[in-house]
Amino acid sequence: MKLKCLIVDDENLARKGLEDFVSQTPFLELKGSMASALDAMEFLKSNTVDLMFLDIQMPNMTGLELMKALHAPPRVIFTTAYREFALEGFDLNAVDFLLKPFSYNRFLKAVDKTISLNKTDLVEGSDYIFIKSDGILVRISIDDITFVETAKDYIFIHTVTDKYLTLVSMRHIENQLPKAKFMRVHRSFLVGIKHVKKIEGSLLYVANHKIQISKTLRNQVYDRIVGDNYIGRF
Repeated sequence: MKLKCLIVDDENLARKGLEDFVSQTPFLELKGSMASALDAMEFLKSNTVDLMFLDIQMPNMTGLELMKALHAPPRVIFTTAYREFALEGFDLNAVDFLLKPFSYNRFLKAVDKTISLNKTDLVEGSDYIFIKSDGILVRISIDDITFVETAKDYIFIHTVTDKYLTLVSMRHIENQLPKAKFMRVHRSFLVGIKHVKKIEGSLLYVANHKIQISKTLRNQVYDRIVGDNYIGRF
């Protein structure tokens, strides 16, 4: 099965180079190639892709701003000549960060990461996960997960009744849980959207906990959690 790809880069040579790389890769299918983030946002309203190669520095709207504006973005590999944007890019859960100019081999490594992440996604319709905690396999209902927090090499999975410590990375658990139900709000926190009770400035109230919202994700969090459900004016 081929991955459907979208290329977004305002530099003509960079865009053509990516188009060549995609055409050389049998398991990739190019669905669109455009020079602006605004065009990409319009394209994604009526088209679905699995992977987007996204430049960061573009006029009118940057790649980072596009990511924050999309409610359910596809997998993203950022492509840029500026290393300093890497941290914010990963904060938005990018698969990889390609520093221009990059080779075809480096391009393939980034695409392979996408394939690996897709393989770990939950089978459509699954409503639970198993984790290993204190040497015991524990079944956890996905709808019961209130939030997940990092603890060095471990994570804590908080549910409506319990808290479990397990040796799994945040990136792995984020890719296991359905994106429609969970959202990264900070580098250290992933929240179950249905369990958010209140938002106060940069704090989310989830169950009996206060969770900090990352500055870079604040607008995206408000749009995703509040969206069109707000009645009144801010």
